Amino acid sequence: MKKLWGGRFGEETEKAVESFTSSLPFDVRLWRYDIEGSMAHVAMLGKQKILSANEVRKILKGLKEIREEIENGKFRFMPEYEDVHMNIESALIKKAGPAGGKLHTARSRNDQVALDLRLFLRDEIKSVIKLIKWLQRVLVSLAGKHIRTIMPGYTHLQKAQPVLLSHHLLAYYDMLERDRQRLEACLTRINVLPLGSAALAGTTLPIDRKHVARLLKFPSVSENSIDAVSDRDFVIEFISAAGIIMVHLSRLSEELVLWSSDEFSFIELPDAFTTGSSIMPQKKNPDVPELVRGKSGRVFGNLMAMLTVMKGLPLSYNRDMQEDKEPLFDTVDTVKSCLHIITLMLPKIKFNKKAMKEGTGRAYLTATDVAEYLVRKGMPFREAHKVTGMMVKHCIGQKKKIESLEPSEMKRFSKMIGEDIFHFITAEASVENKKSFGGTSGKNVSARLRSLKKGGEK
Repeated sequence: MKKLWGGRFGEETEKAVESFTSSLPFDVRLWRYDIEGSMAHVAMLGKQKILSANEVRKILKGLKEIREEIENGKFRFMPEYEDVHMNIESALIKKAGPAGGKLHTARSRNDQVALDLRLFLRDEIKSVIKLIKWLQRVLVSLAGKHIRTIMPGYTHLQKAQPVLLSHHLLAYYDMLERDRQRLEACLTRINVLPLGSAALAGTTLPIDRKHVARLLKFPSVSENSIDAVSDRDFVIEFISAAGIIMVHLSRLSEELVLWSSDEFSFIELPDAFTTGSSIMPQKKNPDVPELVRGKSGRVFGNLMAMLTVMKGLPLSYNRDMQEDKEPLFDTVDTVKSCLHIITLMLPKIKFNKKAMKEGTGRAYLTATDVAEYLVRKGMPFREAHKVTGMMVKHCIGQKKKIESLEPSEMKRFSKMIGEDIFHFITAEASVENKKSFGGTSGKNVSARLRSLKKGGEK
């Protein structure tokens, strides 16, 4: 089959080469954006009198028919036409005749695919942001239900200090808020129109790029035609932002896996989101969070793939850049599916408040509160730290909790200790006394929740 670009070639393309170079199996999902960009382009060509009104009418009619055929599953994509762009243009020429052959006036596939990717990613980022906001709303709702649920907070995976479950959950809200902000910032750099850069140098024809930008709702137009066709920073930036989202989802998933284990017993995952063992009848496996945790590796790999593709390319466009689509599409699909499934699962989790509270009664979680009590009495912190450490050592030897010590025992370590210490060293007191801004006290968390709800949880 003769190619649309085949004028200077004396031989037909080898079938193996056609198969090797074809991007149609994956870039076919860009069809809607390819048509949208083509319709804006041809409208501009008509406005500039580069095409006649009749030619514009024929082309637009043909593009609308192709769009309808694809939507209805009646369009036949031909592998020999290499990619989605050539498939649509070839079909248009059959429908619109010679006028269809004028669609590609003043553009190249180089700026065309750059436009399609930006249009695609602009829509997908908006979808990801919606999913992030949905997950944030779920976290806020859960936090509101657990404003009095106390659990052990951890550092180094060792029990550290008592915290509110609501405070712990809102930590993920803040991670997701940074994710949302990164995507919003990425969106500003995606919203730059590359069309009109042609192959790399622009065109001699009197096009109006700003008009196309207005039609496609791009706030700005690329300033350098060479950069416009060779830039994939926006793809790398999105995958990087998506990678950080997956880091956060993976951390949450890891906690859900740990918390659902018998050793923790902090939560019970819903049956509908778990699976059984093929050999052990008693098993209830946390497959959903495990898979989310595992899928983070795919996105990290996609980022590395894109960085590797782009790192050695001379300006401007190179065919290597065709390898941008599969990592991008896979990242979009992966991050959306993970956000969706985690958001569906979280509200159905049963939190074991008793086990969480009991978890704060071991490992001397209020030791820091003892040290800060002594600081209030005037003792230097380093000395207070040493005194409290000796008290903990004594408790370990006696197999006692700090709060179970008699006042007389405590006074052996410091004469500053009075009976008022018991107002500071219970788990409840420890939590409620953390009133520093951003701390875990119920007052702080309640204020944060009110603020989030008042602000529509962004």
